[in-house]
Amino acid sequence: MKIDSPKKLILYLEILGIFFISLSGSALHFVFEWSGEWTPLALIAAVNESVWEHLKLAFWPGMIFALISYPILKRKTKNFWTAKTAGLYTMPLVIIVMFYSYLAIAGKSNLVYDISTFILAVSAGQLLSYHLMRKDIRQRSAKIIAVALLLVITAAFCLFTFFPPKFPLFRDFVTGKYGIIRN
Repeated sequence: MKIDSPKKLILYLEILGIFFISLSGSALHFVFEWSGEWTPLALIAAVNESVWEHLKLAFWPGMIFALISYPILKRKTKNFWTAKTAGLYTMPLVIIVMFYSYLAIAGKSNLVYDISTFILAVSAGQLLSYHLMRKDIRQRSAKIIAVALLLVITAAFCLFTFFPPKFPLFRDFVTGKYGIIRN
């Protein structure tokens, strides 16, 4: 396939990212358990059935895909990290809004809705990223803020895996417990 413009290349990679993030995130749902609950994997894989842990399933594959895409796109767009940060923040926000909205309506969790929510959130984040990368935003302050926000969300995912606040977002829907639940 011939990609003859920067916009088409960006779109192609962002769509490829939807598949990469969705498949990788789905696998990360089980990796911690499959590893025998190896503690270092808790940083990137879900350690329980809380909404918070499911947010990591979009964030970490999204971040990895951004790092893979950066060398390819850094000369094709002037605001790669600003766009990727917006996309990486959009994914968890969409998951939270959609999950709690359908839960309020349906009254209980549903696997089909959960998977659909995840894929729609990933798609929204990637397509927002694509839209923003097409813009000519060259402000250095925007890049600095984007990188700072990436550091904040990365630190939050690491910290709250091991020290989750006693807040419903962090509570395991199955056990009612918080954080790493050892079998």
